[in-house]
Amino acid sequence: MGKTLIYAHRGASKLAPENTMNAFELAAAAGADGIETDVQLTKDQIPVLIHDENLRRTTNGTGFVQDYTYSELRLLDAGSWFNPKFSDSSIVSLDEFLLWFRDQPMFLNAELKTNVIEYKDIEAIVYESLKSRGVLDRTVISSFNSNSITRLKEINPSIKTAFLTSTKIRNLPVYAKSIGADALHVKHRLLDKKLVKKCRKERLDLRIYTVNRLSMMKKCFKLEIDGLITDVPHQAMEFRSLS
Repeated sequence: MGKTLIYAHRGASKLAPENTMNAFELAAAAGADGIETDVQLTKDQIPVLIHDENLRRTTNGTGFVQDYTYSELRLLDAGSWFNPKFSDSSIVSLDEFLLWFRDQPMFLNAELKTNVIEYKDIEAIVYESLKSRGVLDRTVISSFNSNSITRLKEINPSIKTAFLTSTKIRNLPVYAKSIGADALHVKHRLLDKKLVKKCRKERLDLRIYTVNRLSMMKKCFKLEIDGLITDVPHQAMEFRSLS
């Protein structure tokens, strides 16, 4: 096994507003191996990078992402909630992000936010964007919704997928494999040697979220998991180099 890869959770989200270009650029500057980001659909079916279905927490807008067009969302301030110096930050479309990302020597974890709202055709729309930008070979698409995993595999059986969960499910790796997942992304408290062993047996990649404490990073590196997802990629990169 190789080294545990470090994915920046919504970018370097402890240093800049999550899922904005500022956060993604800081993650790249820190030398992160990959970026994790969240994808939802606008009213006009444009994939945008935002975690919450509702705009309230991370913008100066109200209501749901799905009720606005992309051009309307672009007008919102997506940075001042974090720090006033980021007031010029806006919601990023997947395509805008990929124009930047395709030239970065990084991996991508695109999480489809379909566990609350099952956006119609989001799997096909996101797949086509990734394909057109030539980044499919270094992308894993994850979701808490098993239906999204199944739909992606119907579109292209070779697309890398990951089942996301924070719940302890019996025979979790076997279940993930049964729905067509290539990887398992689990909350850090579920990580133990037994899970690592079962994932290897099922030939599933294992990535852990959201790993911000040094003690948990140490555990991930010691167990040689495939990847960890962190808000502090700059600290994780430094700690890995010392491990």
